[in-house]
Amino acid sequence: MEVRTALTCVLFSVFLWAGDAQHSVPDSVLNCCEGDVLFLLDSSGSVASYEFFRMVDFLKELLLPFSLGPDQVRVGLLQVGTEPHLEFGFDTYSSQDGLQAALGRTKQLKGDTNTVDALLMARNQVLKQGVPGGARPDLPRVLVWLTDGVDPGEVQEPMARLREEGVAVLVVSTGHGNYQVLREAVSPPAEEHLFFVDIDDINIIGEDLRNAIIEIIRAERLQVKSVTSTTAQLEWRPVLAGTGYYDIQFGPIRSGQTGGPGGPGTSPGTGLGPFQRITRPGDASSAKLTDLRPDTTYTVTLTPKANLEFLNSLHTTFTTQPVNPPQPEVQTLSTVTVSESSTNSVRVSWGPLLPHLIQGYQLEYSALPTGPLRVVSVSNRQNSTVLTGLQADTQYLVTVSARQASGRERAMTVKVCTQEVLPALSDLQLTTVGNESVQLRWKGSYDGLRGYWVTWERGQSQRSTLYLPPNRLSTTLNHVPSRARVCVSPVYRTARGEGLCCTA
Repeated sequence: MEVRTALTCVLFSVFLWAGDAQHSVPDSVLNCCEGDVLFLLDSSGSVASYEFFRMVDFLKELLLPFSLGPDQVRVGLLQVGTEPHLEFGFDTYSSQDGLQAALGRTKQLKGDTNTVDALLMARNQVLKQGVPGGARPDLPRVLVWLTDGVDPGEVQEPMARLREEGVAVLVVSTGHGNYQVLREAVSPPAEEHLFFVDIDDINIIGEDLRNAIIEIIRAERLQVKSVTSTTAQLEWRPVLAGTGYYDIQFGPIRSGQTGGPGGPGTSPGTGLGPFQRITRPGDASSAKLTDLRPDTTYTVTLTPKANLEFLNSLHTTFTTQPVNPPQPEVQTLSTVTVSESSTNSVRVSWGPLLPHLIQGYQLEYSALPTGPLRVVSVSNRQNSTVLTGLQADTQYLVTVSARQASGRERAMTVKVCTQEVLPALSDLQLTTVGNESVQLRWKGSYDGLRGYWVTWERGQSQRSTLYLPPNRLSTTLNHVPSRARVCVSPVYRTARGEGLCCTA
């Protein structure tokens, strides 16, 4: 008997609308990043053709806003099948037209889900720095694994090795596989790098996933650090190799205006106040800005000056601290998590527990999109409760509100999913039809059934697998040795049901 744990999907209530990426490219993404991003795409037979093409379309929309090139973002695609297949490497495409066309030509491999071999290829060839066709030295590397969650294999060790070597690992699961395995695979924090979503709703996570990638590979060439009420530290990536100099101009922005320094003194009509100008030698990578006004927004322009080439200016803004900065508000409710999900219940937990500040908690929950609203009240000394009487395989919106003694109220909302009912296979018949050939027959016609997963032994430590559609209730297996164990399991949307086994 195989025990499969369907996963609780937890999405904080940030409602993202997809579909505009093809028409408008956010300025915040253009030229924002430097790094190598490899997508590990489950292309095996356990993924239905519809799901595979939905994942490819999702990749096209996800990557569209990025600027590609040898000094910006590079993208690779490695497919998982019986044998790993590098669809294209980092050096292949430096334009969106070429990348989008290549994704459109991508064909599904089918076969076994051999994720371990694909990870070995990713680590030893594609993501290895300094080898031909590999990743660039001294730049971020990201692995994004898209999987249906069905039997990925022993991926814990190869994923750990990638993380130890500096590769950031993100996971998108459309099949609700083993939560613990996937949580251990991603780079921390897991809540920002692990996504569970139904294939029909995959575009919902597009912006969150893109932002997570950007946070890892953002090229912060000009940064402002250690800001006080009168000073700030400016830092940048050296681009002059010790020659030339850096011209730095900075000044306050008047309320409601934007712009950058343009010359000495005050610029009438530009919204800028008086600005200052300093220079630093070509081997510098930082400068301290002084004599600033408290609680004021400043704009900074850094221009590298070289004799033989023109280099783009870099811009940034920052706000100085007030003289007496306000004290931060106590976070009486900062985390809400979900665990112990079943077909009709789920545990909701929250924190921190501050009984001296909180009078009590109230939970409101309803099935999406239009279920009736139910309310549960909890004491101020309790930081979790179990919601019962829920519908199976249903998404709920849960809001936790903390009623403070001061009369203020703070609330947080999460989405949770109950587990799918997974009926077991009720009948399996095995008949010998020839030398090393057997015929399998079974019964099944359950709501939500996606197909059947057949496994059988082919010798010592060898196993073969076959994925069949839900309308197939029989199959013939060849080259099955004597006394081999043959098993058939039903596959549902979120996990496998309990299967049956026979001995040939």
